Amino acid sequence: LAQEQLKDSILPVRLNEVILIGKPSRLNQKQVKPLASLDEYLQQSGRIDMIKRGNYAWEPMINNMATERTIITIDGMRIFGACTDKMDPVTSYVEISNLSEATISSGQGGSCHGPTIGGALDLKRLRSNQANLGWSGSLSSGFEFNNKQRILGGMVHYKDSSLYADASLTFRKADNYFAGDNEEVLYSQFQKMNASIISGYQFQNKLIEGSIIFDEANDVGYPALPMDISLARALITSLKFEVAPTSGLVNHWENKLYFNTITHFMDDSKRPDVPIRMDMPGWSDTYGYYSKGKITKENHHIQFNLNGFYNRSIAEMTMYPNDPNENAMFMYTWPDVRTFYNGIYLEDEIEFSVRNSLKLNGSVGFHQNKVANEFGLESLQIFYPEMADQQNRFLKSVSLQYKHQIKHWNFSVGSGYGERAPSVTEGYAFYIFNSFDLFDYIGNPNLSNEKSIEGNFDVWFKNEKIKTGITFSAFHIVDFMIGIPDENFIPMTIGASGVKVYNQLTYANLIHSSLKFDYRLTDYIFWNNQLQYSYGKDSENRNLPFISPLQYQSQLQYKKNQFQTEVTIRGNATQSNYSSFYGENSTPDYVILNASAGYNFKWNSQKLMLNVGVENAFDTYYSTFTDWNNIPRMGRNVFVNLIYNFKK
Repeated sequence: LAQEQLKDSILPVRLNEVILIGKPSRLNQKQVKPLASLDEYLQQSGRIDMIKRGNYAWEPMINNMATERTIITIDGMRIFGACTDKMDPVTSYVEISNLSEATISSGQGGSCHGPTIGGALDLKRLRSNQANLGWSGSLSSGFEFNNKQRILGGMVHYKDSSLYADASLTFRKADNYFAGDNEEVLYSQFQKMNASIISGYQFQNKLIEGSIIFDEANDVGYPALPMDISLARALITSLKFEVAPTSGLVNHWENKLYFNTITHFMDDSKRPDVPIRMDMPGWSDTYGYYSKGKITKENHHIQFNLNGFYNRSIAEMTMYPNDPNENAMFMYTWPDVRTFYNGIYLEDEIEFSVRNSLKLNGSVGFHQNKVANEFGLESLQIFYPEMADQQNRFLKSVSLQYKHQIKHWNFSVGSGYGERAPSVTEGYAFYIFNSFDLFDYIGNPNLSNEKSIEGNFDVWFKNEKIKTGITFSAFHIVDFMIGIPDENFIPMTIGASGVKVYNQLTYANLIHSSLKFDYRLTDYIFWNNQLQYSYGKDSENRNLPFISPLQYQSQLQYKKNQFQTEVTIRGNATQSNYSSFYGENSTPDYVILNASAGYNFKWNSQKLMLNVGVENAFDTYYSTFTDWNNIPRMGRNVFVNLIYNFKK
């Protein structure tokens, strides 16, 4: 089960959630739908909502903030998508078969990975260096009846006294899905293949590890957008060296070099009616490193992370007129922007006693953007004649967190300050069309750093039967970056309502809160509940987009021996505080029912897992506040997952 829980420790970890996904010896045993997509796992979190533009590659939001204000990493590696329309979030380039957990950090709790406002999501890879000696593995298959999704996969693990290796391969292919009332959602098909290999060698107190991910998706439809994907390909590689010193101050020291390259082709060749044909390829290459360690001295637990990356992002658009005698029009929508960042993060958690601690952290980094393409630079200089080809910034963050424990109660309160630089789109976009609000967008290289002041608290109670808690985070974001209509410019896209230029509002305020109540009815029956509320307004007292209405979920689970079953009710209240200024409209309330069951058949060192279930059992037609252009969600869907595990 993609269970959200605080990391077990004497004191709670600061506003972190850990979504458990799999372990080397048993794949997703706690999840009644073990072959669900990573998107489905993540949307169960109390802090993550997913923007859906199709049935593939949803964009995660942390604390109702999209990927400009958050950081998503894979094993600490920075990766940047190559799509100007956000069709390729980092989460789309991994599979649950090669992940062990997803760690969610709120606000400046995620600044160990780099400058952030909303927080960070780190996807941790599956590795068998702590597993038993020998061979193990699994074969998996699944089928979903609504969109005829076929899932095939396999993984293998090996470990001896010094060497370990993990390899996995997963293939998914789906047709169009059907919303409630049997309405087919055209252009929602996809297919993808994901391969992952990790291998490491341990000697004395040291470890060397290399890893590679290759992910390729083809023929991916995006029904909420005017274009689809013909190719989305990622190659993600790394080389790591770890050491656990036997003497000295440093307890653990980890160093990594990594490289990843993303290729992304948007096209509209399968759309029957478009005003003008377009091709929109994009590329993103990232070279990076980090060196992080832990130091323990008396009651001080210190962590440091020296990290940096160099990214190249370039995107093109070619428009082909219907008249063959007219020339095609070409432009750079991302004009070969080179981003360099180098920073250091320091943290000290001071334990005053086993019940009281204070965590202090801070970071400082140098951030540089450079437009390397002369034609792209000259295009932007139409709007900004004095624009230089390079922009340098310093980014800072600091936060503190006090934690206290009294018997069954845990309390935490904190505050923080952080800064971020504009994204490539915010700073350097050139006529990027947004189908949500129907505006062309132009970047602004003169934007100053966005700053955030945050406050948070959480209160948890836990005994043998009850686990309940409240989490609350508030953000006051100064120089808030967002697109603002500019009537001085004429749109380029046919049918566009106008042009928006990225600018900065005086401030914006966001609040995210959640209430959880879990109750153990018997040794085998569990009742889990979750309630969320969010708020967002800008300095003009306008609602911000993609702010969640009241969300709720109630789940009843039964687990005994090798059998488990669950029934879940999930829904939203009406989205009444929508943002018409930013292109939103109201979405009605909804409630859906999911039910599933699973059984593990065991013999010797082998196991067969059978899981079946139905989602949206009453075939409700609905869309949520995160569904781009009100694209409807999937109707009734019956699934079957079958996984065979073996050891040798």
